[in-house]
Amino acid sequence: MFKPPYKGSITDVHGIRVGQAENREGLTGVTVVLCGRDGAVIGADVRGAAPGTREIALTWSESTVERANAVLLAGGSAFGLDAAGGVMRFLEEADVGVDTGVCKVPIVPAAVLFDLANGDAKVRPDAVMGYEACHNAAKHVQQGAFGAGTGATVGKLVPGTLPSPGGTGSASLTLANGVTVGAIACVNAAGDVYDPHTNKPLASGRLSDGKPVLCENLLYGSQPVAELLKIPKPTNTTLVVVATDAVLTKPQTNRMATCAHDGFARAIRPVHTQMDGDTAFALATGRVDADVNMVQLCAAAAEVVARAIANAVCCGAER
Repeated sequence: MFKPPYKGSITDVHGIRVGQAENREGLTGVTVVLCGRDGAVIGADVRGAAPGTREIALTWSESTVERANAVLLAGGSAFGLDAAGGVMRFLEEADVGVDTGVCKVPIVPAAVLFDLANGDAKVRPDAVMGYEACHNAAKHVQQGAFGAGTGATVGKLVPGTLPSPGGTGSASLTLANGVTVGAIACVNAAGDVYDPHTNKPLASGRLSDGKPVLCENLLYGSQPVAELLKIPKPTNTTLVVVATDAVLTKPQTNRMATCAHDGFARAIRPVHTQMDGDTAFALATGRVDADVNMVQLCAAAAEVVARAIANAVCCGAER
């Protein structure tokens, strides 16, 4: 099995488990991040211009509900949002959610990526797949062509090239104060992916003989971009969940989600385009009571996101 270049997993964060399910014939799937019985403080930041999301307004700092019970990442474009119903059913059966007095309502923000053109467009993540992913939840995270990254591809801007495989990747690091920060990324970007430390290209468009072709040469070249770059439909998107076991307020958690996008920019070029729905969720489980330096924490969030994106395409190449 291919060894990812960067260590760790989002499940190294206390209170976090990940479940995945996929349809290999349809080349689509779901990735669910479960936050434990008490949930986790939630934040989110959408930077792509073509997002597909659910419960995003709930994540805003001024919104009433502070905690989510799970976050769903799914393929299938907007159809894939149906999978959240299965996650809610799983959590309701476990008696998890906001107590309204008449029942408990599980809080499951979600975002989707477009993979319908890569497999069978009639096969989409649904409630059954979301429920299955929750049953599969564990501390081990399979990286590569699994979950929401099953049918993902990257490098779609240069005419005449074929995209490279994307995938699902995860990474983590533990700070000196004992706080862990981890991320999971499902990478289906229009742009190319680079190693955030070496600047080495990891995935891009390819010629029929497999030779990589970077879009940077067109983006920054002397010829008019409009004549050379193909502008794809809004059929891309990288989705990320970044989590920490530090004790954070909701505004602090939202700040971590914002800074997570710095990791997108370090690993994907170009990023946050009109053809991507790039979305970052942030979770704080509050399991480690330690002094938090937000500058350090947000820098760590950006770092693990960049590492997770690199792991996704490196492992995805092994499909």
